[in-house]
Amino acid sequence: MLTVLLVIIYIAFISLGLPDAILGSAWPTLHQDLGVPMSYAGVVTMIVAGGTIVSSFFSGKVIKKFGTGKVTTFSVFLTAAALLGIYFSPSFIWICILGIPLGLGAGAVDSALNNFVALRYEAKHMNWLHCFWGIGATAGPFIMSLYLLKENGWRLGYLTIGIIQAVLVICLFASLPLWKKFEVKDNDDEDTHVEVKVSTLIKLPGAKPALISFFCYCAIELTTGLWASSFLVVNNGLSAEKAAKWVSLYYLGITVGRFLSGFLAIKLNNKQMIRIGQVICIIGAVLLMMPVSNSLQLCGLILIGLGCAPIYPAMLHETPNRFGKELSQGIMGIQMATAYVGSTFVPPIFGFLSGVLGFNILPYFLIILMILMLATSERVSKVCRCSENIQEV
Repeated sequence: MLTVLLVIIYIAFISLGLPDAILGSAWPTLHQDLGVPMSYAGVVTMIVAGGTIVSSFFSGKVIKKFGTGKVTTFSVFLTAAALLGIYFSPSFIWICILGIPLGLGAGAVDSALNNFVALRYEAKHMNWLHCFWGIGATAGPFIMSLYLLKENGWRLGYLTIGIIQAVLVICLFASLPLWKKFEVKDNDDEDTHVEVKVSTLIKLPGAKPALISFFCYCAIELTTGLWASSFLVVNNGLSAEKAAKWVSLYYLGITVGRFLSGFLAIKLNNKQMIRIGQVICIIGAVLLMMPVSNSLQLCGLILIGLGCAPIYPAMLHETPNRFGKELSQGIMGIQMATAYVGSTFVPPIFGFLSGVLGFNILPYFLIILMILMLATSERVSKVCRCSENIQEV
């Protein structure tokens, strides 16, 4: 029964990935149709991510009251309704309004399912779960690219993805009886969790650099996904539909990378996985920066995706090793919230900077974040290792 539920969770994570990447692919034509500046994409992203932060923050209480199955089903329903609503949107304001339920639904699904899997399944499933998110994130821009050459193409793309989400809602609704069997056990284990103040968790050795590394990771992934398409259109002269396909390959790199990371995690530890991913990301950004052919720049974009693949799941899974199992749940919530702050504010900041300095700054912007992420990750590993040695003495 637990295996059947795992399959359902994987399908739910596809639904989480589907809407995440389509705005960046649709934006080069969407902003023209609605008559708003190119940089306004950051505003929509900030609204969606803001909803994600709010729903993640309150998801614990909501899940405790209604259960993981019901919260997940309703959350996917919210995203489906928002996507279908965007199809009918007459103006940019409506896109912003519908970004609220889109973010609220995504945050609840992410928090609920990550925690559910972490408690019940082996570590390799964390990579594969996020791999299935990548399937959705890859399929989204690809589906959108099929419609961009048509009249009202971006609307048709949102409509198609909204219908797919609606089908997933039906599947999740049908699985609700299966969720209830495992949620009974959750109620029995509630008393084992001890609440610790946020101020105390932040003061833990290594906590602050860990939070910065999570912030940088989500900033890198979201900024690349949102602005790479516009960068390729403006800087390289690619057509909107071709740029959208290139971005889908970036997300394909994340997807394939996470599938392979599930196997590599059996041989390598989390620290090694994080380092390898960060180095690959930097190599990809350097290729994107250099005045090379479009083919090599495409390789750079794919390398960034491959590098991103193991970093986030490995950092999540390393949390109990860094801070102890007793405190891992508390620090995990703060890490995810900080990650969402990065995805909320950094893309619009880049949108503003690109309006002033041009889209050619994208690779430089990403490299700065990558180096900061590498430095803080190494710092938290060193600090936590020193803390372990002191405790042993």
